Amino acid sequence: MAELEDGENDARGSLFESPVEIGANGRPTGVELELPADEPERGSEPFDPDSVSIDILQVTVEELLDRLTRGALDLAPDFQRRASMWSEVQQSRLIESSLLGIPLPPFFLAQQENDDWSVVDGTQRLTALVRFMAPGLINATPLALRGLDFLEQFEGKGYQELPGRLRIRLRETRLVVHLVRLGTPEAVKFNVFSRINAAGLPLTRQEIRHAMIPGPARDFLADLTEEPAFGEATGWGVSNERMTDREMVLRYLAFRLSPPEEYRQQDFEQFLNEAMHRVNALSDEQREWEARQFREAMKCAHDVFGRHAFRKSVGRRRKSPVNKALFEAVAVNLADLEDHQRELLVTSRDKVQADLAFQLDVDWNFARALSVDTSNAENVRTRFRVVKQVVQGVLSGD
Repeated sequence: MAELEDGENDARGSLFESPVEIGANGRPTGVELELPADEPERGSEPFDPDSVSIDILQVTVEELLDRLTRGALDLAPDFQRRASMWSEVQQSRLIESSLLGIPLPPFFLAQQENDDWSVVDGTQRLTALVRFMAPGLINATPLALRGLDFLEQFEGKGYQELPGRLRIRLRETRLVVHLVRLGTPEAVKFNVFSRINAAGLPLTRQEIRHAMIPGPARDFLADLTEEPAFGEATGWGVSNERMTDREMVLRYLAFRLSPPEEYRQQDFEQFLNEAMHRVNALSDEQREWEARQFREAMKCAHDVFGRHAFRKSVGRRRKSPVNKALFEAVAVNLADLEDHQRELLVTSRDKVQADLAFQLDVDWNFARALSVDTSNAENVRTRFRVVKQVVQGVLSGD
């Protein structure tokens, strides 16, 4: 298909030029920034302050290790798969602070069923302590102290190589724990945890979900983002730091498991929280099927759109960032097809590209639904409807 030159004007205007999203760590995420609505969103429904139940406890490191041993503490570190975990020097300096008696920032935990606790804020700090003192509990390699500022005599030492008095000091270190009780509504918990900035780096929304909602959805999202087909379709351009990629895949799953045309949600974050529960409720066979459909959708998108898959630059030479809203609409529509229908789209790739580019150029509501107030119910239905019309038009030969 004919491509527009970079300087040519079309109806996409400034929406096409949307900047790249910057993550909480200050780095580009590789996806297009979504713009807020012209008018402030109503957001979450107000809640009764009395529904917030938070206890402030003092707990020793040894007590937390005991909970972890008994399976009553959900650390959810996912450190083997996370690119943003602390370095060994950062972990070592936290251990050094504890050995020097310097108080650590408060930990924020959520109470689960059977009085289990999930760590929401403080995962990396607690992981450092566990990795040094009892690495077998999290299947981690033991931590040897490195880069110490004051206790240089313990450089390269492991936990068992410390003097007995220092080992006792670590185990008896008291930590301040803010425990959000089980009876607190989930939407309230999410709001509370969204306000936390204990260590200077705000929690991302997906990190909160990951910690707050245990279950197989955690590993399922991680597995999908590690699929080669996902990487190829997105040009390996979506950051895996701070779970940016997992949130994008969760958005796809949310609309895959809940029909877009029925979407009425006012609080988009709660909609994604509910999607985590839906994924948890699937059987192993259902998750295998969803994984298969996701892979096929990613392969089809790559084969049809090439390097412009999930980007508003279809029909242009210069590649734009991945657009999360377009990712949802295209991926869900492709996942809903049969294999032979996806094959037909691939053989008709030029027409699919041309038709989608045409809609981006002439349909202002569609272009807006991909970049502005993307959680608005009408915008959600608009983008899914237009992409479906493009797909079905090609399949029917129109």
